[in-house]
Amino acid sequence: MSPTETLADPIDVMGRLLSLEGKQDPYPLYEQMRAHGPVVDVGGAHLFVTGHAECARALREPDLLSTDAAVQDVKLPGWREHASWSWLTKNMLFSNDPDHERYRRFFSSAFSARSVENWRPLVERRAAGTVEHVAALAAGGEPVDLVTEFSFRMAVGVIGELLGIPDEDHDGFRSGVGDITLTLEPIRDMAQLTAGDAAMERLSVYFHNMVARRRNHPAGDLTSAFVKARDAAGELSETELVANLMLLLVAATEAPQDLLSNMVRLALEHPAEGTRLAADEKAAAGFVDETLRFDPAAQILNRVASKDLEFFGVKVAKGVPLTLLIAAGNRDPRRFTDPGVFDPRRADNSPLTFSGGAHFCLGAALARMSAETVVPMLLRRLPGLRLAGVPTFRDQIVQRGHGRLLVTAG
Repeated sequence: MSPTETLADPIDVMGRLLSLEGKQDPYPLYEQMRAHGPVVDVGGAHLFVTGHAECARALREPDLLSTDAAVQDVKLPGWREHASWSWLTKNMLFSNDPDHERYRRFFSSAFSARSVENWRPLVERRAAGTVEHVAALAAGGEPVDLVTEFSFRMAVGVIGELLGIPDEDHDGFRSGVGDITLTLEPIRDMAQLTAGDAAMERLSVYFHNMVARRRNHPAGDLTSAFVKARDAAGELSETELVANLMLLLVAATEAPQDLLSNMVRLALEHPAEGTRLAADEKAAAGFVDETLRFDPAAQILNRVASKDLEFFGVKVAKGVPLTLLIAAGNRDPRRFTDPGVFDPRRADNSPLTFSGGAHFCLGAALARMSAETVVPMLLRRLPGLRLAGVPTFRDQIVQRGHGRLLVTAG
């Protein structure tokens, strides 16, 4: 920025970031925010964090709280009347210790490295079926929506089978999962929660019924194992069990769906890298890391100071919110050379996208395995795959992803 240029007002930048236009391409706006520095203090009332090191520290700082029930009481009065947030604040993502530690301890062993590796045959089988489904649709020459027919199908297929959800129920979750993630967007009008409330109510009934069935008729799935463990130890209430089962379904569907869509789009926009990804199995891990860095699904996370503290030289009063611009941190030029360049061969990559510290994504290893398996398989099966039109994104920024992504097989 030249000395004569004026810095854009941070509040105005955030307002534009929340517009539909801003959500289609938020990266120029992140750079306008970054021009103010890695930590942007708005009159002591709010902090925006753009730096990689600063975001990483915030994600690991125990004195910066996730949005739990107590935080929502201050931030969003009236939220308790809405099923969406009433359920969200009972899961591990939107809780703090001691509840968070209790939830995490209960569920984490199921997602150990050994468990995830044991799921590889399931992932490979689901990947093969998903790719053949796309190939059959594309054979007619008409455009195929990869979000619905590939990304969502693969993501919900994996977590659905692990939880013991019948295949015939999978398609019915698509709109509901999307409506629930909409509740994570900044709330300007409580009517924004209406669709998410209805979806969460439907999902809670589904899982309450499923828990009851597995209690009476256990099977070899995670839901049965969780019900057995809950009943044996009493560590979670029935409501907490259902809330976290809903989280597992939503989180392991929406974010992996967006990762898969972004990977395919980037492979098609960078054909040399796409060809390498299809041909060299060793290229997959780096491609996943760079997708998570360059164009992450999780773009923004929120924290609130639990007490007066100092954060990278900025005094933060108790109760002040911090908006962590994760996608900006992933393009911090102090951490990454040429951060605006997509480079799957980038060394020492460390995207912030799976969060960090106590809230590091429980399903990260499973999401990576799925992505490393199914996207190269798709590119090998359909080597002539190409974009059919300009990709567009949903009207969301916290969890940003494609609404549709049309391709043809060429």
